[in-house]
Amino acid sequence: MSDHADPIVGIDLGTTNSLVAFCDASGPRILAAPGEERMVPSVVRFADPNSRGSVGDQSTRNVVGSAARAEAGRYPLSTIASGKRLMGRGFAESVSESAPLLKVVEGKRGGAAIEVLGATVLPEEVAAEILRALAARAQAALGTSVKRAVVTVPAWFDDAQRTATRNAARLAGLEPVRILNEPTAAALAYGIGREARSAETIAVYDFGGGTFDISILRIEADETLGFSGDLFQVLAVSGDTRLGGDDIDSMVADWFAREVGVEASGPSEAAMLRLESERAKVALSDVEVVRMRATLAGREREASLTRTQLELFMAPLLGRTLVCCQRALKDAGLGAAVDRVVLVGGSTRIPAVRALVRHAFGIEPYCALNPDEVVAMGAAIQASVLEGRRHDMLLLDVVPLSLGIETVGGAVAKMIMRNSMVPLRTTEMFSTSVDGQTRVSIHVLQGERELVADCRSVARFELVGVPPMPAGIPQIEVEFLIDANGVLNVNAHELRSGRRAQVQTIPSFGLTSEESDRMERDANEHAREDMSAHRVIDLAVHSRLDIKWTGEALQRVRSELPNSLVAQVEAAMAQVAAFIEKVQQSGPLSVSGDEFLAAKNALDTAAVPVHEAAVLSSLRAQMAKETS
Repeated sequence: MSDHADPIVGIDLGTTNSLVAFCDASGPRILAAPGEERMVPSVVRFADPNSRGSVGDQSTRNVVGSAARAEAGRYPLSTIASGKRLMGRGFAESVSESAPLLKVVEGKRGGAAIEVLGATVLPEEVAAEILRALAARAQAALGTSVKRAVVTVPAWFDDAQRTATRNAARLAGLEPVRILNEPTAAALAYGIGREARSAETIAVYDFGGGTFDISILRIEADETLGFSGDLFQVLAVSGDTRLGGDDIDSMVADWFAREVGVEASGPSEAAMLRLESERAKVALSDVEVVRMRATLAGREREASLTRTQLELFMAPLLGRTLVCCQRALKDAGLGAAVDRVVLVGGSTRIPAVRALVRHAFGIEPYCALNPDEVVAMGAAIQASVLEGRRHDMLLLDVVPLSLGIETVGGAVAKMIMRNSMVPLRTTEMFSTSVDGQTRVSIHVLQGERELVADCRSVARFELVGVPPMPAGIPQIEVEFLIDANGVLNVNAHELRSGRRAQVQTIPSFGLTSEESDRMERDANEHAREDMSAHRVIDLAVHSRLDIKWTGEALQRVRSELPNSLVAQVEAAMAQVAAFIEKVQQSGPLSVSGDEFLAAKNALDTAAVPVHEAAVLSSLRAQMAKETS
C-alpha cells in the first residue's frame, strides 16, 4: 500500500480529454501507468441494455477513453463524446447544436438527456463513467483507494452546471471536496514555477474542446496571512460555455462535405468525418496543408485543407473570445495591462490563437506549461492544500454572475454582484405585501438586469407557516451563502415566528452563450432605464403600504381632525394612487420617478398629523382599558 492514505486527487473533467493528477512533496504529476496515454478521451461507449452476450463481450460493458473514441464509427449510436456540453442544460435550450452527433432528448425536469440504444442517459451519467475511470487509474498509480477529488469546471459554469458536476462525482463514488475553476487551477500550476516574488497580474486564456474562459488574477507574495507564500486573488472572469475546439471541428466537417459535394449518409460516416476533421485541425498546427479523407455516401472522398482556410473558419470564434477578454479586463479595471498571459486548453496550440492573444494583450503568451495538463496539475495542487500537504498558497475566487431575488412588482433585489469574492455570505431583510400572508415565495434569479423578465430563474422555494400579520410587519431575513465551490445556498427566516426554509439550488438549467452575451449587452444598453424602472416599482410597492396604513389611521381619527387636513391627506393619497394605477396599466417606464417620489413625500408629510393622532387615540384607549 502507498503512504498516501485517503488521498485527494485533482481531476480535469474536460470536454475532449480528461486527466487525473496528484501532488505530494515532490510536486504535482499526472497519474498514468507506464506506456499509458496521460490523457483519457472524454468518450464513453455504453453497453447495449438488451445485450445477452458472454462475460467480457464488448457489448456487455461500458467502455471509456481511447478504445471508445477509436471505435466511435463502429458504434455511433452508443458512443457519447463531448457530453460535458450538455451538463446542467435544459432540453429547450437547443443544446443539440453543441453536440451534433448526439440524439438529445428531454430528461427529468426538462433537462437535456441523450438517447442511447433506446435508453435515456443523463450527461451526469456520462461524466460519472469518465470520473470512475480516472479514479481507477489513480488508485492503480497510488496503490490505495481514491474516494476524494478536486474537480475542475469552466469558470463561466453557472450554478446548474456546477451542481451537475458535483452529482456526477457522487455517482462515480467520489466526494467532490472542491469544485475549482479551470483557469484558476491553471494559475495555481503557474505559481509553482513562479520566480518573481513581486506581485503579478495574469490573464488565463483557456480555450478547450467545448468551452472558453478568461480569468484575470492577481498573484502576490504575502507575509501577513500566517504563512509565507502566494495569495491568488481572482479579479474577474468571463467566458462562453458554447465555444471550443468542437465548434472548429464542426466547421471543418461542414466545409469538407461542401467541398466534395456529398453529405454523410448515416451516424457512422458522420462520426468518422468528425474524427478526421479533428485530426486535420490538429495537424495544421504544424503543417501548412493537410489532405483529408473520409467515407461519405459509401465512397472515400478527399480534399485538401490549408491553414489559411482553417483560420478563416475560426475568425468568428476567435472574435467571440476577444469580446470575453475585453469584458473581463474591464471588470478588473485593467484595460489590457497584464504582466503575463497563460495559455490553457488544447485549442491554444493553434498558431492563429496564439497570434490573436499576442496581438490582443501586446505580450508574448506564456507557453512553458503543457496547456493540456496544466488544469489537472493545478487541481492536484489545490488538493494538496486541502489535504494539508502545502501551506504556501491561498486562493480567493469569485462568482461569475449577479444573484438576487424577486420582489413585488417584478423587480430584482440584487444580493450578490458578479465578480464578488467567494466564499461569501450576505443577508437582506424583506417583508410581506398582503395582510394575513402565511406563505412567502422566494424566487432566486441571476443576471445583470433590474427586472425579473430580463433575468434568468435559478430556483424557487416557499417559506410556509408564517403567522398571519398585517402587510409589512413580518421580518423575513433572506441569506445567500456561496461556498468555495461556487454552490449557492439560500435561507429564509421569519424572525418573529422562527419559521425557516432553505434551498441548495438545483436550479433551472445553464446559460447558453447567447443568453450570457445578451445579459451582458442588455445590462449595459438598458442600465439607465432598468434603474428607473426598478426605482418606480419600489416606489409603487412602498406607496401601497403608505396608502393602506394612512387610510386605516385616517378612518380611526377622522372625526378628531380638521376637515382641511382630511381633505389634504385624501388628495395626496389619490395622487399617489394614480401613479400606482398608471404603473400597473402602462408599466414602470410610463411614470416619472422624480414626480412619483415627490407625490409620495407629499403624502408622507401630510400624513404625519394623522399618524400622531392615531397613536394618541390608541394610547387613550389603552389607558381607559387599564383603569376600568
